[in-house]
This record gives sequence, structure tokens and C-alpha cells, in this order.
Amino acid sequence: MNRKTVFIIFCLAAGFVSGVFAQDSPAQTPAISNLEPFKKGERVLIMAPHPDDEAIGCAGVIQQALSAGAKVKVVYLTNGEHNQLAFIVYEKRLVFRKGEFIHMGEVRRKEAVAAMKVLGLDSGNLIFLGYPDFGTFNMLCRYWQSKKPFKDMMTRISRVPYKENLSYGAPYVAENMLSDLEKVLLDYKPTKIFVSHPADVNRDHETFYLLLEIALSDLNGQMPQPQVYPYLIHRVGWPLPRHYHPELALSPPKQFSQSQVSWRSFYLTEDQLNKKHKATLAYKSQTSSSAFYLLSFARKNELFGEYPAIELTHQVSLGEQGIQFFGFSEMYSDAQNSSLGDVELQIEDKGNASFAVVDQSLLIRVEKGKELNRHFSTQLYIFCYSHNTPFASMPKIRIITKYDRLKIFDGMKMIKAQGADITLKPHAMILRIPLEALGNPDFILASIRSYREDLPVDTTGYRKVIIK
Repeated sequence: MNRKTVFIIFCLAAGFVSGVFAQDSPAQTPAISNLEPFKKGERVLIMAPHPDDEAIGCAGVIQQALSAGAKVKVVYLTNGEHNQLAFIVYEKRLVFRKGEFIHMGEVRRKEAVAAMKVLGLDSGNLIFLGYPDFGTFNMLCRYWQSKKPFKDMMTRISRVPYKENLSYGAPYVAENMLSDLEKVLLDYKPTKIFVSHPADVNRDHETFYLLLEIALSDLNGQMPQPQVYPYLIHRVGWPLPRHYHPELALSPPKQFSQSQVSWRSFYLTEDQLNKKHKATLAYKSQTSSSAFYLLSFARKNELFGEYPAIELTHQVSLGEQGIQFFGFSEMYSDAQNSSLGDVELQIEDKGNASFAVVDQSLLIRVEKGKELNRHFSTQLYIFCYSHNTPFASMPKIRIITKYDRLKIFDGMKMIKAQGADITLKPHAMILRIPLEALGNPDFILASIRSYREDLPVDTTGYRKVIIK
């Protein structure tokens, strides 16, 4: 898993040490249903951004599927070669040379083979893609139709360096990541997919989820659409308490107590939990430094939760009728109505962000504190999809706002989108961007991060917003 040690240090700095022995309040736990049973002959695909994600997120599911007679494969986006701190602890030496990074990735691949053997899955059902750990999101945003592939600053690698991997020697460009995943999906035609969560704060985890959404849209009509179950790994201050607690159940993070995520839970048998514990410990390079974190996931159950898609219909003009916004809530629950000109904004689901389409423009409303004006900034990522245009040619938009100013980037280039603007209200910022600047998409995949000066206030998970 990418830089878990760095993530843990960040969490400690964020001040959750005082609550390390606390548990999530049951009163804030959303309704959770049981995961549907597996059936004989089903084809289950586990998508792991790094070796060990599949074990800590889905070890029980893997065992249960196999025992039910289902087929199981695991596909790894990266080999996890970028976790230098873990390897300093594991191998007790500094790691800086290119060959040593490749060595890290090879160690983690071998650990994955050993871990999955504990769960009953042989190496022939493991697929390693080998794209750059800590670099896949950069590729997804910027390296499409690029003459030069992405080159990692630390490893100085720009091609898949692992001979055992699916696309050994493939340049680090986003088309290769997507085509590899689509090949896996078409060859295997999974009926159920378990993938990293769109609200995971790790960039490689976000990337694999986004790639899956794009791939399934590309392959619509070429294969049956599978059921998708996202699993969450990285969220600050979660899960609590740390360390191995097989007697406890895993609950969703408190930030999701008012969210639209539909949670499902799978409860492990005692034998399945013991094997999950053993499989996690097979990742010696990671547990040498982070066992107290990784083993926090070895509990009675595993959690899976998916956002519903947001569907927007075109609203012809502002006129005198209200604009209907559709959005979601994760951190903020006290959103207030504001106005755009003389028109009242009626928020369907009060939350951190909401969306509307008016006069061929996408409106994005972001809630903020009344006192936040000059010190309020946001960063929005919008991946645009059209069934009529190859995804490589569609805009990959990043919008940076600060007070009443904005900059818009498409990939590596800053662009001018005529008609794009910001309206600041006491409790909200409203961003308008013409649909033409987004390539007139059928849907977008959008996430928003908001800041008070340079300090993060909130991050929303990626949502699929369908534009009709």
C-alpha cells in the first residue's frame, strides 16, 4: 500500500492520538445491510491499488467466495515500490537507487503471492500491472496522448519495470493503464468487483476507482455490467482503536454518518478472521513498521459502500423559479440556502457540494463558513466522459479557486473557459463552467477539496454526476 507510514504520521499529526482507544459512536453509525451471498460459478475480481490492500480490505470476501465455488482474481495497479519509510525499517538501510525501488516492488509482489496462498488463492489468479506507486493519479490527470511518459521523480522510472507483470516495458501513459484494465475485464468478465473507495484519500486508490468507472462505461454492451463494491482503507483517524481487535466490528467513519453511501457488511467466521490476520502478517515489509495500522482492519467484518449516481436535468434558464441543486453530505450538515442574483437556490441534499445544470453550464455549489471569504479556496477535479468521444480526448479538468478568482487547467495546460465565473455568498461559493468547456459530457466524475488559507477544511469523495 502506498506510503502507509507517511499516512499514519500525517494522521498522528492531525491529532487523533488522544482518541486512539476510542470507538466510533454507535448513534452515528448509518444503517448497514449484509453483503449478498456468493454463488457457485460467479466471477469475483478484487482490484487492489497496492499489494496488501486486497488482504486488509477483502480477505474475508476472498475466502467466502472461494468456499462458495466462485472464481476469484486479484488485479494490482502498482507493485507498491514507493514506500521508502517502510523499507528503511524492514531492510534497515536507506533506499534511493533505481534498482532498489524495483527490488521493493518485487518484494511486495512475492508477499502478495504468499498472502493470497494463505487465503486459498494461487499465483495464477494474481495480475500485476506495475504502474507507478504514488504516480497513477498524475498520469490519469495529465498523461493522455503524451509524447513523453510520466517519469517518477524518486524512482526515475518511466516504464513498467517488472518482467512478471502484464505489460512489462509499457510506457507510463494513462492509455496503457486503462487498456490493461479493460483487457482484464473483457477476458474475465467479472460478475462482482471489489475496488478501492472513491472517498479514499490515497491518490492511487482514487485512481483505480476512476479507471474502473471509465472502463465499465467504455465496455458497456461488450460485457454484462457487474455489481461494484468499493472498500475504504485510508481516512484520517479511522479505524479506531488501532492494533488487532478481532472482538470488534468495523463501522463507517463518522464523516459518513449523514452521507448517501449505501454500506454493506460481510461478517467473517473465526477461521476466516484468523487467516486474514495471517495473510496481513505475510506483508512483512509493511507490518514491520505499520502492523498496528494494518491489523486494525482484521475485525469481525469487512465494509463496502457505494455512492448513488447524481442525475441532473437541464434547467433552461434562471427565470424566477428556483434552481434545483443535487449533491451530497459528508462533513458539513448545516448548509444554508443562498442565492444567485435574485434566484433562490434550493438544495435537495444539504451538504458540502451540490450540482445543477442551467443554461448549458454546470453550476457547482460549495458550502463554506460565513466568515470565510478571502481565506477560502478550493481545488476541483472533474473527469469528463462522453459515449461519442474517446476518453483520452475528453477534458480532465482541474479548477483552483481563491476568493473570487479561478484558474482552469485541462491536463497540463491552463485554459480560458469563456463564461466561467464565481459567485460568493455568505455561506457558499457557486462556480459556473460552460458544458462546452467540459466537452459536453454524458457524465462527470467530480471531487472537491476546500481550504481555509492553506489548511484543508474538507475533501469529498468522487461522485458520478450524470447530465441528461
